Amino acid sequence: MEKQFTLGKNERLKSRKQIEQLFTKGKKFSITPFRVYYLFNDMANPSLQFGVGVSNKNFKKAVDRNKIKRLTREAYRLQKITLQQQIKEQNIRLNLFLIYTGKEIPGSSEVFDNVGKILGKLCHLIDSAN
Repeated sequence: MEKQFTLGKNERLKSRKQIEQLFTKGKKFSITPFRVYYLFNDMANPSLQFGVGVSNKNFKKAVDRNKIKRLTREAYRLQKITLQQQIKEQNIRLNLFLIYTGKEIPGSSEVFDNVGKILGKLCHLIDSAN
């Protein structure tokens, strides 16, 4: 049986070079309270890489920033399957970075709903691009 709901090391956006390229050449949109940066690349091997960040300005305590990042990663991990399938079908590479811009710590259901909207919009963008 294949592992479906994992967020492995190769799925995390860690490369400084790729992150800088994402912020300079990538596109963005907002779904409150997230700002979404994404970049499509045509590659021989289709893949989806994901990163998340929380502002130090809005949340002074690392505990709060880490909690928001954990909630966001968990919501992404549970809902990414359809986006992954679409990326494999279209044979593209997607780098994705979410930045939480809200001022208060969200609940898990709020984060889950917003991440679902973001992934749905990305699926729609992939369909319209091809």
